[in-house]
Amino acid sequence: MGDWKLPWAGGCRCGKLRFEISTPPLLTMACHCTGCQKMSASAYSLSMAIPDSGFHVTEGEPVLGGLHDPGLHHWHCDHCKSWAFTEVEPSLGFTNVRPSMLDDFSWFAPFIESYTSEALAWAKTGALHSFEEFPAMEDYAPLVAEFAEKGARPGR
Repeated sequence: MGDWKLPWAGGCRCGKLRFEISTPPLLTMACHCTGCQKMSASAYSLSMAIPDSGFHVTEGEPVLGGLHDPGLHHWHCDHCKSWAFTEVEPSLGFTNVRPSMLDDFSWFAPFIESYTSEALAWAKTGALHSFEEFPAMEDYAPLVAEFAEKGARPGR
């Protein structure tokens, strides 16, 4: 676990919302669904699944934004409106953090990509695993185990 060079600091574009990550991601991902395309104003959104115990907001108060769904909470900076992280309800034990919010995310690479059925034809991520929708629940444990062994790391 030492090869992760933790903790990591990050925050929104204006710096009023800050957070710290103290545990490695379970997975890194790109999602091509049209909802993520609209939320990110891009071809796909990027995220890292961080165990809840390893993610802490250290400055500012995030506000709910984006899709106001009872099962998905998209948290943003109240000032600059940057989409910083997403929580699922009921909790799955992790928070999906936008890697571009890290102070240094140059190492980031998506390990899986989802909703390729809605991907723009030119949008390629280089992810090792692709899924037309989300992976089946039984696929996650092997993916998490493989990511722990082969996933991108800072300085690697």
